Amino acid sequence: MRKEMVDYIADYLQDIRNRRVYPDVKPGYLRTLVPENAPVEPENWEDIMGDVERVIMPGVTHWQSPYMHAYFPALNSFPSLLGDMLADAINCLGFTWASSPACTELETIVMNWLGKMIGLPEEFLHVRSDSKGGGVIQTTASEATFVCLLAGRTEAIRRYRMSNEDLEDAEINNCLVAYCSDQAHSSVEKAGLIGLVKMRYIETDDKLSLRGDKLKEAIARDRDKGLIPFFLCATLGTTGACSFDNLKELGPICEAEQLWLHVDAAYAGASFICPEFRHWLNGVHHADSIAFNPSKWLMVHFDCTAMVKNSGALHRTFNVEPLYLQHENSVGQLIFFLKKTLAMILILTSFMNYILHFMMQHWQIPLSKRFRAIKLWFVIRNYGIKGLQKHIREGVRLAQKLEALVLADPRFEVPAPRHLGMLVFRLRGDNELTERLLKRLNARGRIHCVPASLKGRYVIRFTVTSARTTLDDVMRDWAEVRATATEVLDGVKTTNHVMRSRVPLAETRDRNENFGSSLLLANSPMSPKIVNGSFAAIFDSGDSLLDQISFGFDRLRFDVKDSPGAFTRLLLYREIWLHVFKSFKHEFIKIAAYMFFFFVEAASVVHLKMLFKRELLK
Repeated sequence: MRKEMVDYIADYLQDIRNRRVYPDVKPGYLRTLVPENAPVEPENWEDIMGDVERVIMPGVTHWQSPYMHAYFPALNSFPSLLGDMLADAINCLGFTWASSPACTELETIVMNWLGKMIGLPEEFLHVRSDSKGGGVIQTTASEATFVCLLAGRTEAIRRYRMSNEDLEDAEINNCLVAYCSDQAHSSVEKAGLIGLVKMRYIETDDKLSLRGDKLKEAIARDRDKGLIPFFLCATLGTTGACSFDNLKELGPICEAEQLWLHVDAAYAGASFICPEFRHWLNGVHHADSIAFNPSKWLMVHFDCTAMVKNSGALHRTFNVEPLYLQHENSVGQLIFFLKKTLAMILILTSFMNYILHFMMQHWQIPLSKRFRAIKLWFVIRNYGIKGLQKHIREGVRLAQKLEALVLADPRFEVPAPRHLGMLVFRLRGDNELTERLLKRLNARGRIHCVPASLKGRYVIRFTVTSARTTLDDVMRDWAEVRATATEVLDGVKTTNHVMRSRVPLAETRDRNENFGSSLLLANSPMSPKIVNGSFAAIFDSGDSLLDQISFGFDRLRFDVKDSPGAFTRLLLYREIWLHVFKSFKHEFIKIAAYMFFFFVEAASVVHLKMLFKRELLK
């Protein structure tokens, strides 16, 4: 059993080039292959393994394929695989030092390794017993942002109450406002929604970078309204175009205005192990926290990292320690034994700072945590810093080669600067041309890409995501793009069909403010735009009467003050219903169903507007 699975994994990764990168299945395909009820009697392992290839693999998007260029990398490696296997065998729950000392201490050590590898200031590291900084492996970058926003919220409320003791925490919380750029990941908006704070999107410059003058203006406007600015999420390596906010300008403003500065470097952070890319980190000493994903580019399986400058802020936010979690090395026990001795105050302070780094249940939302550090330990030791730097530089080199190929073809344009291992490009002309190109590429399944919207321009994101990708693979994929583009452009010449964009992209500023983010793929996991991108291969539209009528949906307009998240969810329902309608055989039924949903959607828009007028910033 064990050998069979190991052999299967090795063969899968070795032969992954021979698999279609994007699955050719329809939603619900698995229901016909898996029984409705769980088996009562145990089944043979041979039958289970047989169903992996028959049932599971036909519906897998192969992220390790060299032809996978969607999203960002989600890499693995054999050292990481083996580390996860060992961690799963140990299966400890590292909620305290006592629950698994090695799990807790190794995480502290490898976080220091990572911080030094990417050139973080010493304030972010746990290098002495009196150090306030340190790192913890969060599950995702989204969770890291949320945790840091909550810590910033706690600090802001605590600070504001010092001069306003008569106010309740909830009253102060209602006045808090956080900031991010219009290119920020939707997880920032989600953090604000869950944290019950207002989130303000700030327009970026022509290089898709958030600048200091725009932040100053937003802060001044909100202070005039009686609001309390408290948090900024700056992005290094945005999801839409891998653009970089200007930390050198933003950092001093955050310090002067007492804003918690969180840096989201989910993708680009790994590149900072190469000194030539660290200029984007200039100004990071102003930050209070930074998060990046080793799983995206450092050959480590999925999980995230967060580094903070002041771990005490996390402890004040998440410190809940019942009796059963206390042990002789806990902070609570130290306080019990030492608080009566005034002469021991300095020792207590030093011990508390040291022990707090072994109390990682206070650094995160979950109580328990997996032994995640061991796979990172394996990978760093097996590859070394030089090996990981070589891997990063190769990804950048391949993206540079692709950029040269795209620029050499006059039919294409590169609307945003290429940074690191990601390039965005589009066909010249209407957005519809690029959308058609992407849909046809994904439908064939030979390569897989996803779109983004950059200032209203529909683009294709091409990321070097696999460690197995070679220059030959890039050349092969570009040939596929060029050939498909020829088909699309030739088809446009021979038809009088009036093209429309399934994703409404008109009026750049309004659209960016409406949706609050640049990404069409999964900047919001619930976004309808993902249907137009990744799911284009499944839901390809023709020239039916319904398509002509549904153009009216794209005419719906929303005010810029309305929430991006709520409207993207509403539009998702629209997309789902449209695809349901297209399954109807009779055109009359389609039209009737469409008209019904049109009135439902219109009523929903009115209802949402009423809600947001009460809840959001006017």
